[in-house]
Amino acid sequence: MAQPVPVAAEPRIPVDTRGAGGNTPPTAERPAVLPAVRRTEGQIVQARTGTVGIPAALAAAYRGAAQQTTVDSPGCHLGMELLAAVGKVESGHARDGEVWADGTTQRPILGPVLDGTGPFARIADTDGGTLDGDPVWDRAVGPMQFIPGTWARWRADGNLDGRADPHNVHDASLAAARYLCAGGRDLATPDGLDQAILSYNNSASYLSLVRSWKAAYESGAVTVDLPTVLAAPAPPAISPEPPVTTPPPAPKPPAPTPPATEPPVSQPPATQPPAPGPPATEPPVAGPPPVGEPEPGQGLLCGLLGGLGGLLGLDRPC
Repeated sequence: MAQPVPVAAEPRIPVDTRGAGGNTPPTAERPAVLPAVRRTEGQIVQARTGTVGIPAALAAAYRGAAQQTTVDSPGCHLGMELLAAVGKVESGHARDGEVWADGTTQRPILGPVLDGTGPFARIADTDGGTLDGDPVWDRAVGPMQFIPGTWARWRADGNLDGRADPHNVHDASLAAARYLCAGGRDLATPDGLDQAILSYNNSASYLSLVRSWKAAYESGAVTVDLPTVLAAPAPPAISPEPPVTTPPPAPKPPAPTPPATEPPVSQPPATQPPAPGPPATEPPVAGPPPVGEPEPGQGLLCGLLGGLGGLLGLDRPC
């Protein structure tokens, strides 16, 4: 960053009542107010009020412009936090730091067409469309959102490249610093600060929004380098553990035999059982065949012997 170059003090020109950007209603969100720990460049940074990061290229532009005002307007007491707050509200820090190495935005940042529609001012073209691309109506341009007519009055060469470009963060930041310090304001006083912010955009909501971002940046904002993205610290790498071999299940012991069930205690019957019947008849015991009855086959023999005995005069044998 080049050293501040002494220049002649700016004349006390009345501030345009249309504001730097045509008093367009602000659309930026308010800063988060949450304790947070963020990491940048491998280091842990404690942010006391939240995740309000400023891209490094924009932080350098705001800081350089604030340093230059200590030479141009030493009684202004402009801090870079006010420029950062304006830059945040006007363009989200050049749409989150999308700038080339020289500080020029990678694509034009244009405000709404100021044709008097809705809440927007009616401002006819003042630059032939050279800066905003619109030959009929003006539009605020660049990261600090100057309308072409206001830029023509307050333009500055913040990076000392020999030209003033509203689409360059260094040029636009220095022009915004001079605009805020106009009229001999002392921004260290509450009235001077409010007048400066309202001169940029004459809106109570704009005043409140810029003040809230200024306070956030003053109380612990983190400045980060792009393309580093704010993120919580990564957990340490964990090496995969070897698979665990499950041993075969042990054989289950045999289930114990349940104890014999005790017979239930007999209860007296409700009715008398029937009288027992006569005992079953015992089967007869087989005895020897009756005497005189020949056994099977013996009768034939006796017959033959009897016949023979008769012939011989013998007694009958059976």
